[in-house]
Amino acid sequence: MQNDMFESSCEIDIGNWKALSMEYGPCQVAVRLPPDCDLISMGTIPVIASPGDAYHEALSHPIGSPTLGEIIRAKGKPPAQLKAAISVSDITRPVPYKGENGLLFPLLSLMEAEGIDRKNIVLIIGNGMHRPSSPAERLEMYGEDIVAHYRILDHDCENDALLSFIGESETGGNVFVNSAFFDADIKISTGLVESHFMAGFSGGRKGICPGLVDRRTIQKFHGPGFLESPRAENMILQGNPCHEEALAIARKVGVDFIVNTTLDRDMRLTGVFAGHIEAAHEAATEMVRHYVSAPIEHEYDIVLTHGGYVGRNHYQAVKAAYNALPAVRKGGILIVATNNRDTEPIGGMEYQSLLHLLKMQGPENYLRMIEAPGWRFTKDQWEPEMWGKVFRKIGEKRFYYLTHTIPREKYSIIPGNSCFDLTENALGENPADSVPQMVEGALRCAVADYQRRGIKPSVAFIREGPYTIPTLAAGQTENR
Repeated sequence: MQNDMFESSCEIDIGNWKALSMEYGPCQVAVRLPPDCDLISMGTIPVIASPGDAYHEALSHPIGSPTLGEIIRAKGKPPAQLKAAISVSDITRPVPYKGENGLLFPLLSLMEAEGIDRKNIVLIIGNGMHRPSSPAERLEMYGEDIVAHYRILDHDCENDALLSFIGESETGGNVFVNSAFFDADIKISTGLVESHFMAGFSGGRKGICPGLVDRRTIQKFHGPGFLESPRAENMILQGNPCHEEALAIARKVGVDFIVNTTLDRDMRLTGVFAGHIEAAHEAATEMVRHYVSAPIEHEYDIVLTHGGYVGRNHYQAVKAAYNALPAVRKGGILIVATNNRDTEPIGGMEYQSLLHLLKMQGPENYLRMIEAPGWRFTKDQWEPEMWGKVFRKIGEKRFYYLTHTIPREKYSIIPGNSCFDLTENALGENPADSVPQMVEGALRCAVADYQRRGIKPSVAFIREGPYTIPTLAAGQTENR
């Protein structure tokens, strides 16, 4: 950013700006927004007062399926001889697993009450191509009691010795799945159902694909042949190649039962959906669809959003940027503030290299590169592709990325404007000290950009970050 831009932004009068609380990872920070800033927010939904009762009710009356007890008894072997595998999410998903009010306690208690021996139960972390979990992350996700008393494995999509061939995909190509899951007598998948910017919705079949499949299958799932489809989009299932591929593979694997949850804007339990992998998931998606949609009357010149829980690193924060796109006018300005608190605050080395390529080549050239016949598919290439969709609409220089955790020297590989351009001082260790200054600086620069052209910009703040999906009425786009 040029010094004159920063200096001109300082001339913006913010005396009447309003204070608001913004989520920044695990904490809240106070930020000031223009007085006429619109708030884009998801709807409200009743919170479940007694999670334990809700899990018991869902497990006792599953959707489209016999009860889990009936499934166990129908296996034709004494329950104590049955092997059971449960697919669980990794740290990137806020699934309420731990504690007596969490998902795992009632599920495991029911299985053991039906005669399944604890030593025959394995929890498999469906991390797809994400890195393995750390001991601290397992404790945070599943709780001390589960970690101490149950076997937990990370899925490894690249270790052929741990994978089983299940046949050919309907779209072509051999498919392999985690052997510990596939060989189990009882196969259960768990997770969270929320909107998903590629597969329409998370949960259900995604616990298997891409969660537990081989690298080659993940490459297809995350390849441009799928991701550039206009149907590979939030809240779309019919005709979505990601959804259809994942569902076909989950059917081949033979999942016996799922337990999926839904959460509200404050990560409180709003629903438990147990039963058949398709029927229970469909019930959850219908509830989520109506809850997360936020109708808007027009696009905005400037949009501020945040990374929420999922924005643990730059790799995951693309969800916040992409999901905000329906609210941003073409060529508008997008600001994302996110707490990249992961041990790898940007992402793995492959991702960092590809991200730098995106910045150097631009979104169109990056896409042509990964679509070229001679291109060798590279781990994590899909997230820069999704970032590219953001920049195809607004341009890289119209984007601000704000976090206190990425060192200044690392910003050279990150597209967009750096938070270091927005402050005259070094960022402090406490995000509450530095983040409001970053947000305020970005907003001032954005407002100044429009005012220099004689435009009073429209501004919006997406309150729940990546979990709200702005929905624009047809025909309401407008270019400046």
